[in-house]
Amino acid sequence: MRNYLTLALKVLTRRKFFTFISLFGVSVTLLVLMVFTAIADNVFSPRAPESRFDRVLCAYAVGWYGDGGTSHSGWPSYAFLDKYVRTLPGAEKVAVFTTPEGTAIYKDGRRTDAILRTTDGEYWRILDFRFLEGRALTNADDTQGAYVAVITDKLREQLFGGKVKAEGQTISIDGRPFRVVGVVKRVPAMRLAGYADVWVPLRTLAPSGFETEMLNGHYQGIVLAKSRADFPRLRREFATRIAAIKPIDPRFTTVKSSLDTTFQFFARMFAPGNQYDPNRVLFTASFFSILALLFMALPALNLVIIGLSRILERSSEIGVRKAFGAPRGALIRQFVLENLVLTFLGALIGFVLSGIVLAILNGTVPIVNGGLDLNVRIFFYAMLIAAFFGVVSGLYPAWRMSRLHPVAALRGGVL
Repeated sequence: MRNYLTLALKVLTRRKFFTFISLFGVSVTLLVLMVFTAIADNVFSPRAPESRFDRVLCAYAVGWYGDGGTSHSGWPSYAFLDKYVRTLPGAEKVAVFTTPEGTAIYKDGRRTDAILRTTDGEYWRILDFRFLEGRALTNADDTQGAYVAVITDKLREQLFGGKVKAEGQTISIDGRPFRVVGVVKRVPAMRLAGYADVWVPLRTLAPSGFETEMLNGHYQGIVLAKSRADFPRLRREFATRIAAIKPIDPRFTTVKSSLDTTFQFFARMFAPGNQYDPNRVLFTASFFSILALLFMALPALNLVIIGLSRILERSSEIGVRKAFGAPRGALIRQFVLENLVLTFLGALIGFVLSGIVLAILNGTVPIVNGGLDLNVRIFFYAMLIAAFFGVVSGLYPAWRMSRLHPVAALRGGVL
């Protein structure tokens, strides 16, 4: 193996231009894939404050459907979530909260724009924010309509400066005074349930009549199951409840909603056709998988072409080695190893470039909020992709090389 590796490195340094082109193709491809993987990992993987979301189902949408293709869909209302989601039997916890919306916060006459959520107390028992000061909001805060708030460390810096303690301070939201009771570490905007700059009890800023029977509103619900094994049962119970709803509006005949994981929710939003088609999630997953494979196929094809070119240049070497009895297997292993070395070098370069790009995104794109990073899981994915590149792009040229007759190879024969 040591001899194979030494020879592979010498071959790569001999033709620097081909090596550069190959490394460029592999590293740029892996750069793009790893950046998108980091974004997807940040959105879909369980991490604070959504570290329990491997056991969470989301009620983020409800739709009304009628004859002739009439439909209307949107965020659920509080009444819908309170009646059909909060009371699901077997759920460990259920939280209801508003979708994020912009608001203006005033402190000492100075305005600061921020993203606001109103929540119940269960929200803070499902999500695990990192508290830097104070406490979370409670069910008692919501029931009593207490004018208290939790803010992020980023908003604390904007309102009070870096060294002033925020707990106990008063801020004005929507013209009403709120006392800060807690400060949490900022949350990336890609966290659908956790993202905001300031949180207040649900009933403090709720519009009049928010507990009425309208199905659409500006609320979200999350269900924490005791284990993922409970997902099918919770979904069946929810589907039974939804099927029994009779729309008040005569234009509509049925109501549809679902309990989804975060990935399933995104899949329903982005796939064409009926939002509640059971094949919609599969379609989206298949589409993006095929797109990624096609994207990866481009540098792999490039490596195959370059590999075939290298074989033609090395035909005399191959002929000599075969004339001295080198077995086909040894030649195939040598060429595949050369490709693996090349792709792993490209992977390392791509990984370093990805770290630089993500650092730039964290520092310059406000929506990211410092949430993108490269972790062990993403590095593992990168190495798997690199191995895929190396083996797939190396096997065909290696097979063609091994079939060359020694005499034909010495004469520079074609593959």
